[in-house]
Amino acid sequence: MQSNRSPVPASLILPARRFSTLQIVWSVLFILTFLGSYRLAQVKPLLLFEPEGRRHIRTFVAGMFPPDLSWDFLSLLGRPIIETIQLSVMGTFMAVVIGLPLGLAATRSLTFTGILNARKGEDGRRRIVLIRKGGYLLARATLSLFRTIPEFVWAFMFVRAVGLGPFPGVLAIGISYAGMLGKVYSEILEHANPGPLEALQATGASRSAILLYGLLPQALPNLVSYTLYRWECAIRASTILGFVGAGGIGQQLEISMRMFNFNQVLTLVAILFVMVAGVDTLSAKIRSAILGRSNV
Repeated sequence: MQSNRSPVPASLILPARRFSTLQIVWSVLFILTFLGSYRLAQVKPLLLFEPEGRRHIRTFVAGMFPPDLSWDFLSLLGRPIIETIQLSVMGTFMAVVIGLPLGLAATRSLTFTGILNARKGEDGRRRIVLIRKGGYLLARATLSLFRTIPEFVWAFMFVRAVGLGPFPGVLAIGISYAGMLGKVYSEILEHANPGPLEALQATGASRSAILLYGLLPQALPNLVSYTLYRWECAIRASTILGFVGAGGIGQQLEISMRMFNFNQVLTLVAILFVMVAGVDTLSAKIRSAILGRSNV
């Protein structure tokens, strides 16, 4: 008796996938690391639903309503709001001032490799290449150091150095964000399309002309976009830094939390939401203007 089922063509049969030993080892290590992290971090979501956890959450949420919209409280927030904005603006500005030159120095294609340094290599100036490579490594190490220490810890150190107030917050954001901005700047510049650079080099353009007309137009939109994103992050960071005495709306938030005035906390969170949304809208407008588009 013949079967009615037609045989599957050999071309449609997918080859059986085989995993290498290395892939299996990495998979097992990943699973063990995940399980170990889950255990060591004491992740217990059910704690939120236990009677004590439910009681604390209910007290906190019930205390938030209605939000405190009294004039006595709102009149206290003008200066902290302005301080938070100023802190984020100056912190981001300092981060750009520090991070941009370090990012340029940490870009391999700008310092000792790639099209921009091809002529230097041909000339056999190995000593200059070695010096530039040393500067490149030093810049990357500096950026890594800036990123390694969180802005909260930087703020603690600067409060010890210069005292309480917004200035240690500006320094904390400026240093920590400089590490992030510099790293991303160098990655954006290193991954630029080499085609336009090679075309300019073929016409005999100078190194500065290749930078100005080949590299910068490609990288500028991404550089601006990420810088504005960091400014938005700086608003949130400014709030956190208020908990260590850096001023701003975070300091008022810490006072309200400590005094169990949860209705004031809701008001402050709403104001913070409006500030972040406003910065996001303004960033979109700036990006649109720089990129020459009418709509974002």
